[in-house]
Amino acid sequence: MPDEILISIVIPVKNEEETLPALAREIDAAFAGQSYAWEVVWVDDGSTDRSRELMKAQPKPHRWIGLDQNHGQSAAFAAGFRAARGTWVGTLDGDGQNDPVDLPRQLARGIEKGVDMVNGIRAKRQDSWFRKLSSKIGNGIRNAMTGNTVKDVGCSTRVVKRTAVLDLPFFHGMHRFLPTLVQMKGYTIDEIPVNHRPRAGGASKYGLWNRAPSAARDLFGVRWLKLRNRNFRIADQGGA
Repeated sequence: MPDEILISIVIPVKNEEETLPALAREIDAAFAGQSYAWEVVWVDDGSTDRSRELMKAQPKPHRWIGLDQNHGQSAAFAAGFRAARGTWVGTLDGDGQNDPVDLPRQLARGIEKGVDMVNGIRAKRQDSWFRKLSSKIGNGIRNAMTGNTVKDVGCSTRVVKRTAVLDLPFFHGMHRFLPTLVQMKGYTIDEIPVNHRPRAGGASKYGLWNRAPSAARDLFGVRWLKLRNRNFRIADQGGA
């Protein structure tokens, strides 16, 4: 197995003791037959249950980092991206709704198509009708406001080149706009359908009423960022 890690799977965790061990086993099974090196970076975002203890118990190539307190999913992703050692980064939620078996397919697709990101499309979402409706409306509003056409901005099953996510502006709520921000910086995106499952345990940290106000505020901020953004490359240089 080569020493260079091709993909790091970054997983933010907040009180997911019920789902973490099974998710770790699923990731191991999904990548066991791959010819490339991979790793998992678990990010403890201020858990108050046994999540951190369970992270520590995972063998290599699993690693973990712990934030000083709960800072939210965007901060956990950003910390994981910085700690990752792979050329590519894969993302999953810690609640077991995302299927790890999709990540090798997305990685192969990204390499084959020569794109910088492959985002998932939750073709058969296992959520309540209200959650699916609110997500569909939110996705449509995001695309209309930002001028993008990403089919499922909120899907956490994705792979992206690590250089692309390190180049993004960080803010609380950034994780809701990752595909939009990647496109804004001039990187290329493809999308494929992925599996989506019912929650394996725990409770959702987000609902319409605790998410809508901040999401709306962030949306106007992202729109402003996109309007003011400039993508530049150094074309020439000289001197000592």
